[in-house]
Amino acid sequence: MKLGKLKEIDIRTVWAHEQYDFSKWLATEENIKELGDVLNLSLTEIETEKFVGSYRCDIVCKDEITGKSVLIENQLEPTNHDHLGKIITYPVFQ
Repeated sequence: MKLGKLKEIDIRTVWAHEQYDFSKWLATEENIKELGDVLNLSLTEIETEKFVGSYRCDIVCKDEITGKSVLIENQLEPTNHDHLGKIITYPVFQ
């Protein structure tokens, strides 16, 4: 088995734009499944840039097990009040 070395890179060389590049990458079925596996969720019905109240959520999907909606507000940079405020103030969403 050959092992590689971890190398730090500028994240923007992989995903130049959060909404158009990173969200699109994360919302693919394969990557959402990987995220769901880590979180012990079965995520389906994936939608990007979906309006939730007066805000647009990066990714909205449904947990097949509970039937509840899952809102994903992704961010490539350090977190800030804008993203935290949105996720707190989204209306109850089912």
